[in-house]
Amino acid sequence: MSDLGALLQKAREQRRLSLDDIQELTKIRKRYLEAIEEGNYSVLPGSFYVRAFVKNYAEAVGLDADEVLRLYNKEIPSNVPEQVVEPIQRPRRSQTQSNDRWGKWGFRTLMWSFLLLIIVLVYIYAIKQPSKDNVDSADQTKMTDQTKAPENNPDKATVKNGDNASTNESTGGKDEVPVTPPPTEEPVEEPVVPATTLTLDRSSGSTDYYKVAPAGAHKIVFNATGRAWVGVKEKNKNGKYILQHQFNKSGETIELDINGPAYINVGRADLVEVTLDGVAMEDGNAANPHRMQLDMVEDDAADAANKTTE
Repeated sequence: MSDLGALLQKAREQRRLSLDDIQELTKIRKRYLEAIEEGNYSVLPGSFYVRAFVKNYAEAVGLDADEVLRLYNKEIPSNVPEQVVEPIQRPRRSQTQSNDRWGKWGFRTLMWSFLLLIIVLVYIYAIKQPSKDNVDSADQTKMTDQTKAPENNPDKATVKNGDNASTNESTGGKDEVPVTPPPTEEPVEEPVVPATTLTLDRSSGSTDYYKVAPAGAHKIVFNATGRAWVGVKEKNKNGKYILQHQFNKSGETIELDINGPAYINVGRADLVEVTLDGVAMEDGNAANPHRMQLDMVEDDAADAANKTTE
């Protein structure tokens, strides 16, 4: 085993990570990781991949990748520079100069033709515009001639006014009927959704056990501030994975809906913020893996757990 491989293996074991965990974090095959720890770089596809794989491995176990590459630069195979073949430059011929001359004249001719075309279009538009205005005014004159003025009929207006007056006199003696206002509807109260209660029950090693109330559907949100891996299993650590995700940059967010107990595994607790229904979960904020077990309870059980904790 090489000195570099021993350093990486020691850092991995201090964080309680297996080669399978490093494979999930870096997406590098396990046999390549074993070859790096043993110093057998001939297994890797090339010298360029050796430096890239060592850098990713060092970052996954919390080491300064640039410092590791600098200290073990002699041990890591260097990149073999590729020979650059310079193209043979041929002497330019006089034909190139003539082509440039014709190209300049052609460009100038095209520009003048374009300007001339614009002037012609503007001139044609200006000629047709007055004739269009004359047609519109002629159409308006015809419409005015065809419209007839309304006839005045004072007799009918007088008769209608008289009828209205007589109607008002005939109905003036009747009593007014009181109008009953419609009954007011009482507002319907919407059911109040109980707030999520998150209670730390106990801690064992790098695992925290939480009581979540009320039981039912909840939403887990992961906010990344760097490169890290997260995984979620059903029920407990022996359950089936329902989420595995690798964050590659800061600002990435992923959401997951759960309907029962869940087991959360965070590769780098200092680079991932975990919330449940908007409630932040304490993960230690250290550059180490952190695990959280969520168990669903009813509201009464959660209140009893809170009193016991107090």
